[in-house]
Amino acid sequence: MNLLNLIRWKNLLMIALVQLLIKYAFLEPFGAQTSLDIVGMSLLILATICIAAAGNIINDIYDVETDFVNKPDSLIVGNTISEKTAYNLFIIFNMIGVGIGFYLSNHVNKSAFFSLFVIISALLYVYATYLKRTLLIGNIVISILVSLSIIIVGIFELLPSINLENQSLQLYFFKIIFNYALFAFMINFLREIAKDIEDINGDYKAGMNTLPISIGRNRANNVLIVLTFITLLLILFYIIDVLYNELISVSYFLIFIVAPLIYILIKTIEAKTKKDYHLISNTLKLVMFFGMLSLLLYKYVILN
Repeated sequence: MNLLNLIRWKNLLMIALVQLLIKYAFLEPFGAQTSLDIVGMSLLILATICIAAAGNIINDIYDVETDFVNKPDSLIVGNTISEKTAYNLFIIFNMIGVGIGFYLSNHVNKSAFFSLFVIISALLYVYATYLKRTLLIGNIVISILVSLSIIIVGIFELLPSINLENQSLQLYFFKIIFNYALFAFMINFLREIAKDIEDINGDYKAGMNTLPISIGRNRANNVLIVLTFITLLLILFYIIDVLYNELISVSYFLIFIVAPLIYILIKTIEAKTKKDYHLISNTLKLVMFFGMLSLLLYKYVILN
């Protein structure tokens, strides 16, 4: 159980679910030309979650000092799992993920795609060791990496199968996947800022330069309010521009995305304690989950 908590198994499960939904609830029902069979798709999911697991492990290794202050009850590295064991697990998961990535890239005859796995793995290491200590850059990088776990399905499924006849359709599918990746980026970026405000005490003692440490908790909270409001407006624009004639889809987004974001906006305006920001962070994770779950609408609502 300690190992599962170390690799953040719930987050990995969400990655796997989203990738499966993209293929089986979106691409296949629409008849998109894809490059991976069920074995290939399973390997892509395994590669993604192995590299993500490695990233979670190295992040915990370098977060021992901050976690000792911010969340001592959930400290794993150096407590229930030794640092040496954690490092070994980091290497093993990375080797599995990058190795599978090498095989898959050659399997779809796009050997250059292998560089994606290497870059993602390297960025997760650099994020944990350096970037997360820098103002906003770490937040942006980790949010990009979250969005890449979605885009990578489009890269491996759609791009190798593009030809002159299906080019416009394949790119249309890819654009929708990109929109979901953009949504994931925005929500995760908000969550990163909320977590930085929540963890300000431990981060300050560790010498980190997060947004709330740099400009103060109150100003950082104001930034979070503005960004949440902008995100809310962008999602409302998407609903009006794209989903306006799909009553069930519009209702779903209003209930499960817009309403929680309004709640988050109100809670952020009122937020004062560590507990408040923890609630905001968890609610944003739920918004992300329901946003990704909306992929089911393509199969069961929009197609009918």
